[in-house]
Amino acid sequence: MLYNLLYPLTGEIGIFNLFKYLTFRTGGAVLTALIVSFVIGPGLIRWLRKWQKQGQPIRTDGPESHLLTKKGTPTMGGFLILIALAVATLLWADLRDHYVWIVLLVTLGYGAIGFLDDFLKVSKKNPKGLPGKLKLAAQVGIAAIASAWVYAIQPEPLAGALAVPFLKHVLIQLGWFFVPFAIFVVVGASNAVNLTDGLDGLAIVPVMIAAGVFSAIAYLVGHAVFANYLQIHYVPGSGELAVFCGALVGAGLGFLWFNAPPAMVFMGDTGSLSMGGALGAISVVTKHELVLAIVGGLFVLETVSVIVQVASFKMTGKRVFRMAPLHHHFEKKGWAEPTVVIRFWIIASVLGLVGLSTLKLR
Repeated sequence: MLYNLLYPLTGEIGIFNLFKYLTFRTGGAVLTALIVSFVIGPGLIRWLRKWQKQGQPIRTDGPESHLLTKKGTPTMGGFLILIALAVATLLWADLRDHYVWIVLLVTLGYGAIGFLDDFLKVSKKNPKGLPGKLKLAAQVGIAAIASAWVYAIQPEPLAGALAVPFLKHVLIQLGWFFVPFAIFVVVGASNAVNLTDGLDGLAIVPVMIAAGVFSAIAYLVGHAVFANYLQIHYVPGSGELAVFCGALVGAGLGFLWFNAPPAMVFMGDTGSLSMGGALGAISVVTKHELVLAIVGGLFVLETVSVIVQVASFKMTGKRVFRMAPLHHHFEKKGWAEPTVVIRFWIIASVLGLVGLSTLKLR
């Protein structure tokens, strides 16, 4: 909004030329989202605590310590992230850019699904929430609209193509199969982050790391000179997603302030589904879907642990892990919660660096 309103006035007021630069607007988005989080966070948490009273229902089959340490903590803290993220993005991004609206559609749409799931959990005092099939159908529907939109507006030869990391100038033409592939990426990323969200601060920091990496990717992919130098595929207009990613980092930092152990609020599905969906949508737009699997490798690992656990139990009657997702396995082994969280953060940081290296290693 500021770009659309103020940059045209550069001729009269020279300082408004700053709004031309993505780096300036990305920094502004980070600070704006952080400030919004600090301003509305305490009041929102007080309201959630008053409304929910007993907080988020705790799984009885989970780690025993959670029944004591997490009981009474309110959920739906994802509202804080979504408000700060939306305000900062709308304030600092170029609102004429289609990709900004596509990613906002997925983020806010998945946030609405997560809200309904959290609402049912709290109101019915049941950790199951929204029926799985209905939740998945809604996710697929939103992802289908976003994927078809991306397919329709991207120029040839990018439309319907899959880029391969580490290989320059390689595009695998998927045609219309690109749409179901993109749906899989967005829905998969959303649910992978959702599975990872189980300990205080565990999901939000890897999300911020991934958002930081994709902020750099979006900036470089959306800049013709840099894209040509790095021999990556230039996607016109995708640079504006650097602003969105910056806003996500700022909103994540603000949320972490209240989610740091012991958490004052949980993000719930309102936050985890929306943030995962946002990362998936950004990877689809920037043609870095496979790089997301590297940068978000922690989320992939958590998801695989659940798949392996369920498959093993159904086929053999035995469990591979003491409990799935993987972070609960290490809790069951006796690791303290902060130990699990910080070590997973380290893994996410390393994977983020590996993902960044794909930009240069061609």
